[in-house]
Amino acid sequence: MIPPLQYYYYVISMSNNPKLQINIRKLRKKSGLSQEKLARLADVANNTIIKIESGENQNPTLETLQKIAKALNITIDDLVK
Repeated sequence: MIPPLQYYYYVISMSNNPKLQINIRKLRKKSGLSQEKLARLADVANNTIIKIESGENQNPTLETLQKIAKALNITIDDLVK
């Protein structure tokens, strides 16, 4: 059973998860995408991707994570584990 989206938001917002920034960078590079290309595919600002990967934004919104996960063809769970 997949936990509800509120669970993901809680897990992400209640922990400054350094794995998130590492996972997004790793999965982006594995997909052969630049930060700019991922931002376009996810329909988010390029600065958003830069800030998440650098750790400056440690609590991205659930909507942003959904967009990034969709652009990378993965689940939100894959982003945070």
